[in-house]
Amino acid sequence: MARQKAISVKIPTQRVIEALQKSLDKLELDYTSQEANEAKYQELRKAWEKEVQDYAIAHISKAENFRTNYRHWNNSLNIDFDLTVTDKEMPTEPEKDFDSLSVYNYREQKEEISNAIRILKMTDEEVVSTSTYQAVSRYL
Repeated sequence: MARQKAISVKIPTQRVIEALQKSLDKLELDYTSQEANEAKYQELRKAWEKEVQDYAIAHISKAENFRTNYRHWNNSLNIDFDLTVTDKEMPTEPEKDFDSLSVYNYREQKEEISNAIRILKMTDEEVVSTSTYQAVSRYL
């Protein structure tokens, strides 16, 4: 079995500070644009649901296993059925191309990155040790 050797690299402190600052800026941008991205995704999702409904209605003659449920108290009828489709026929479901951050996660990450930047700005060292780099690397 091969032995893994530790990597010992010296990285300029200023370069790490700049990378952390870019990471902080990206975090803030992602968080502030999250609401707009979610709204766009919901619009795409509604359009996709409409396409699926249109497809199902157009191919209802191929449907199997009909199930109905009539609710007398509010005069509503629920119809459920199975429809076998191929991937080529099915409209493509939209995917989220962004990560959703909770307020808690955003604040925690922002505080940790900001603290790392402040500490690195106070040092007189020209390079960052590997252990320090490992501590901040998850934000880069």
